[in-house]
Amino acid sequence: MTVARDPGELERLPRSVAIGTFDGVHLGHQAVIRVALAAGDRPTVVTFDPHPRTVLGNRVELLATLERRLELLAAAGAEDVLVVGFTPEIAAMAPADFVRDYLLALGTKTVVAGAGFRFGRARGGDLELCRSLGLETREVPLVEGVSSSLIRRRAHEGDVRGAASLLGRPLELDGTVVSGDQRGGTLGFPTANLRVQPDVLVPEFGIYAGGIGDRRAAISIGVNPHYGGTERRIEAYLLDWHGDLYGDRLVVELWQRLRDERAFASEADLVAQIAEDVDQTRAATRPS
Repeated sequence: MTVARDPGELERLPRSVAIGTFDGVHLGHQAVIRVALAAGDRPTVVTFDPHPRTVLGNRVELLATLERRLELLAAAGAEDVLVVGFTPEIAAMAPADFVRDYLLALGTKTVVAGAGFRFGRARGGDLELCRSLGLETREVPLVEGVSSSLIRRRAHEGDVRGAASLLGRPLELDGTVVSGDQRGGTLGFPTANLRVQPDVLVPEFGIYAGGIGDRRAAISIGVNPHYGGTERRIEAYLLDWHGDLYGDRLVVELWQRLRDERAFASEADLVAQIAEDVDQTRAATRPS
């Protein structure tokens, strides 16, 4: 898949363009992309970064980093992606100018978007405008019960299986392994301490079963109250694995919330509970 930051970086040719932010590439977004794939021309996605709502002054907890979004768009079948750098100038752009500079410039024949999609100054652009400028359009109905806001709500409730049912895959944490307190190793369960981008959604604190690549992982999200912690940590123990992950990027899947984090009467009690968490992680099933 080719990723471009400017329309001029992509060859002008007949394209079916799915347009939207596509944060998390959930089931509703996937429906839009499938329609673009079926339209017959080169399947292309036009997406925005940063999230338009953040540029307009709102806080948004992202369901995926841009890097992960692009990986998910490739997996969904996009052959080219244009990442439009969303700025106040883009927000204020006349909708017809946006169509000319970012859609027609690519050779777009068909524009596909979810119901209610708007773009340009005062959100004045829509698929009807695209039709008036000579483009074919496909409006894709919203998938009932699926939205980014509902996925965030489920995640904040710790309902990662519910979130997965809307995403079409497990909820994920995407970050880089950094040095931590290294207590896990002394307890017999060495963990990878994950640093995530500050604008990425982190679910309710607790202990989770999940996976990293082809390995299962027990994941702790919270402040480590047994040791009087105050800073949020995301720590993953990869089952049946030994090695150095420092500096590596990890995409951590969250399959099931096992329990709350808590302090224990003794370190022996803590170790016994971690062992039980690991057993539950071995038995956990990945949401499909």
